Amino acid sequence: MSALLVTAAPARALRLGPVTPEAYRAFLAARSTGPDGPSFLQLPAWARVKDGWSHQLIGWGPEAGALTGAALVLLRPFPGTRKYFAYLPEGPVADWADPDLDGWLDPLLRHLRASGAFAVRIGPGPAFRRWDAATLKASTGPGRRLADVLAGEVAPLGTAVAERLRARGWHRCGGESEDGADAQPRFVHQVPLTGRTPDDLWTGLNQEWRRNVRKARKSGVEITVGSAADLPEFYRLLRVTEERDGFRLGRSLAYYERQYAVLNAEHPGRMKLYLARHEGEILAAHTMVTVGRRVWYQTGASADHRREVRPSNALQWRMMLDAHAAGADVYDLRGVPSTLDPDERAHGLLRWKLGTGGQVVETLGEWEIPLQGTTNHTLYRAFQAYLARR
Repeated sequence: MSALLVTAAPARALRLGPVTPEAYRAFLAARSTGPDGPSFLQLPAWARVKDGWSHQLIGWGPEAGALTGAALVLLRPFPGTRKYFAYLPEGPVADWADPDLDGWLDPLLRHLRASGAFAVRIGPGPAFRRWDAATLKASTGPGRRLADVLAGEVAPLGTAVAERLRARGWHRCGGESEDGADAQPRFVHQVPLTGRTPDDLWTGLNQEWRRNVRKARKSGVEITVGSAADLPEFYRLLRVTEERDGFRLGRSLAYYERQYAVLNAEHPGRMKLYLARHEGEILAAHTMVTVGRRVWYQTGASADHRREVRPSNALQWRMMLDAHAAGADVYDLRGVPSTLDPDERAHGLLRWKLGTGGQVVETLGEWEIPLQGTTNHTLYRAFQAYLARR
């Protein structure tokens, strides 16, 4: 497609259609100025990370002027058909406070239907609820979950967007279940950095974290930034971690090598690999991604032995300090489980991340809608049945 598709709204004329990678990157750069800037999952380079998906870069804007919204759309073919599942991970990047939500969502659905999509999944940007780490630590107990604790903040915009989407036929993936069926985490842990000094960050750590960072330092744990050559060791430790902690990401070494290569080709230093060594051996390795003034801890891996020297705590503290020194507004440790029950295995991850201070943030999660047409609805039901069996 070379020409933009022109659509009309009652109060304004909008255009929606393909944009060049250069125009798309310029739009994201202009929006990457605060803690609510675009996700790394909406970067053009992310399309090259996702093997087996085709993609589109599209944008909205007035007939004459700069873009007002943009989206990376990933398209997964439905076997045996010429139809696609359209996925906008943590996108689109748009003004969710715009009262004319239909003015840009409706053209998006028409465009994707014309492109052969049978259903669309999006990840709206606004946050929904927030809990301070101290509040959640004090609220743990048998059978308890995040929903049992009064949130310290309920975002009006997030509430309004959820109501608007629901009224327009969108539904939340997994319903209202806290754990949902999202591809991306619904609950994340974030450490605000704006206006804070390194000393503030240090005092924000709980006593156990400060003790562990000190122990790592006294034990001689060394933190360095690795390179692509260290990815095989990171992956080896990741497999050890998966076996120990009882999860499986299902990603290959080639996936991480591709991710590292394409993200850093788009912007040098966008993805970094941090290594923790003790007596010359790499005991832990964590990846970090930066977009504008947002920084994410993405994936962590550690060995089964010598855990008493606390390499992972040392890694996170160094990564947090580096994010702060780079001028980031927020350090995002990504997903946490919704359980507050100390007897549940998943609670250990939440407890570990709560130790950094900050807040657990409930996002709006992911939302889906089947596109018009009997065939599209039939394919969507089949798609849902397939996901339920996985």
